[in-house]
Amino acid sequence: MDKDSIRIIISGGGTGGHIFPAVSIADALKKKYPKVDILFVGAEGRMEMQRVPAAGYRIVGLPICGLDRKNLLKNFSVIFKFIKSGWMARKIIKRFRPHVAVGVGGYASGPTLKMASLMGIPTLIQEQNSYAGVTNKMLAKGAKRICVAYEGMDRFFPQEKIMLTGNPIRQGLAETKITREKAILTFGLDPAKRTVLIVGGSLGARTMNESVLKHLDSVKQSGVQFIWQTGKYYYKDILDQLNRHEQLPMLYVTDFIAKMEEAYAAADLVISRAGAGSISEFCVLKKPVILVPSPNVAEDHQTQNALALVKNGAALYVKDIDAPDTLLDKAIETVANTEQLAELSKNIATLAYTDSAEVIADEVYKLAKTYQETTQKA
Repeated sequence: MDKDSIRIIISGGGTGGHIFPAVSIADALKKKYPKVDILFVGAEGRMEMQRVPAAGYRIVGLPICGLDRKNLLKNFSVIFKFIKSGWMARKIIKRFRPHVAVGVGGYASGPTLKMASLMGIPTLIQEQNSYAGVTNKMLAKGAKRICVAYEGMDRFFPQEKIMLTGNPIRQGLAETKITREKAILTFGLDPAKRTVLIVGGSLGARTMNESVLKHLDSVKQSGVQFIWQTGKYYYKDILDQLNRHEQLPMLYVTDFIAKMEEAYAAADLVISRAGAGSISEFCVLKKPVILVPSPNVAEDHQTQNALALVKNGAALYVKDIDAPDTLLDKAIETVANTEQLAELSKNIATLAYTDSAEVIADEVYKLAKTYQETTQKA
């Protein structure tokens, strides 16, 4: 470890919505400031423990997990793990000696940033959603800077700490040069037809899948084609059901799309959950979208994310409970309406932040550099 390098801890994860921004910030830091030394702190057993090393960064895990709201007796072990995680975070910080700690949300960011703050190390929070999470609200008091993606976040955080930066998106999505026609051909579909992309996240979304299965006759008769990511949990069952139906060549079905840049390029309209990371991607890519917020998230924050776009005419919105009956017909109607697609595309583009990762990286480096200079003088 170079004693003169700027050392940065980035903590959080649990979902792609936390991990993708974290890696994007790390990539921007490395690109602009090649000598920075970055260490990730995640939660044992969560997806960041695989995704972060795959992106080329070191990560250490804490034994932290969330509260079990169904079985309160199990929370004794949760409390023990939280205390142990705080103790471990302190050891990690003492050993690595960071100049700044960055929290992107998720279980691990709580004890890591809390301990860093108690030890006098500056902290920066990156809040992706329009409705702040519990962990970030608790950490805000000790934070030096809070980077947000939506206006009006002063209802959760001190105004003087807030920076409106947007959310970093996955590298490569905005840089792809693939044409719509070529992208559609990679899925074996027809470039002359309008294309709808249905994506419920890597694990899938049950109600969005039901929305298609209940309306296979509409799919066949629509004149529209679909790229459908079912999620790995639902894929086999859906294939079994489709095999009992007549051939549907206008329906490309997969459990997971590895090259999302091709899927986005192919899509004239996207149907998606309303995670903050996905929304940021749609804004940068100017994609017309129908949002179906997940009802199974803390504080119903996906609905808040969706409504922030809807009020600007930048997206359409279908409630999860209504989706199996209405979503597919709405998508077929919308994708056929050229004027509506153009209006949605124009409006969502006005909400884009194209350099979020770079702006946040600069702020992280500035906090770290100030702390390093201050401690060297002391």
